[in-house]
Amino acid sequence: MFALAQRGARAHAPPLARGFNSARNHIPVIRSLGQMRRWRAQARSLGLEVGLIPTMGALHDGHLNLVRASVNRHPLTVMSLFVNPTQFAPHEDLNAYPRTFESDMDKLRGLLRQGPAAVIHGLGISEYDRRLPKQNPGPPQGESPLVVFAPTVDTMYPLRGELQNLTEHKGATIHVKGWGDVMEGASRPQFFTGVSTVCTKLFNAVEPDHAYFGQKDIQQALLLKILQQDLLSSHPPPENLHILPTTRDKDTGLALSSRNSYLSEPELKVAPVLQRALKAASSAWDNCASGSTMIEVANRVVAEEQERIRNEGEDVVLTPDYFEVFDRQTFAPFRGTPTGEDKLVISGALRVGKTRLIDNLLLGWDAEALDVSNDV
Repeated sequence: MFALAQRGARAHAPPLARGFNSARNHIPVIRSLGQMRRWRAQARSLGLEVGLIPTMGALHDGHLNLVRASVNRHPLTVMSLFVNPTQFAPHEDLNAYPRTFESDMDKLRGLLRQGPAAVIHGLGISEYDRRLPKQNPGPPQGESPLVVFAPTVDTMYPLRGELQNLTEHKGATIHVKGWGDVMEGASRPQFFTGVSTVCTKLFNAVEPDHAYFGQKDIQQALLLKILQQDLLSSHPPPENLHILPTTRDKDTGLALSSRNSYLSEPELKVAPVLQRALKAASSAWDNCASGSTMIEVANRVVAEEQERIRNEGEDVVLTPDYFEVFDRQTFAPFRGTPTGEDKLVISGALRVGKTRLIDNLLLGWDAEALDVSNDV
């Protein structure tokens, strides 16, 4: 299925090669579970670690930074592109969620322009093996440390049936009781059941040694660590589920999100209020404010922005959902004053127009350092 040159006991891939043509800049796309498992078995037989980045596509620089980190750390990386229906309630935006497969592939290929770190021969495992440029005859020789897993809905949910209204769904789902019911789970009651279920399926399909998530979705990432711990899972073990810093717009500080594309120009100008509110609360924390005070500070920033919008007659509707300060392990609300030993998160959600945005800051601890180069 693919050939990889072993490099001693470490089995790391060789350094990146420069100056290769578009045929060499080839990322295999795997659609079926059987193909994925055959690919994974060969990687394991060669002793090569695999990193996984679960996504729903509509890639932005935040996703690409996760790819850079994984490719820099491991010989092989799998990025999944799958819009998961079970995390969208019936009234939510499943059909409107952007599907941008071709542009996503272009962005991923752009990361590899200096050349791949390992040689992977597609040998027909991928639909893209048949789409190499005509000027490169012969068997496909896609060379990439990165593989895309883009399964169909039937592959991920072989029992089929109702996949949005989980009260009518037949089949296995995973609910992390006590952790998946608060904050995002309270606002979107089936969201974490859908996320936990699809990520467990992806972990079972790919069997990654490591997985990468962005800090923007902090509750999701922490919940999945807890899930892996509680299920005694080894692919990946909870300590190998990595949380990397949120990637932000350089000018506004807005956390990058696929849903930012829904925002109008006036709404884009208002949206950074969420980070301003969180930063104001974090500054209060630095001055030994209580958790309750931090929430009050954040809500006050949003209220002031609502007043400004009204006074200036802007055509933007700003609706707060929640702000919460919570313990990173238990998700228990924190209302006391800092002790110096606390490891907390302040998170928030609001709507700008019809678009729901989330963000957070970490208090007393940090995400992993994002030690990546622009090119992998």
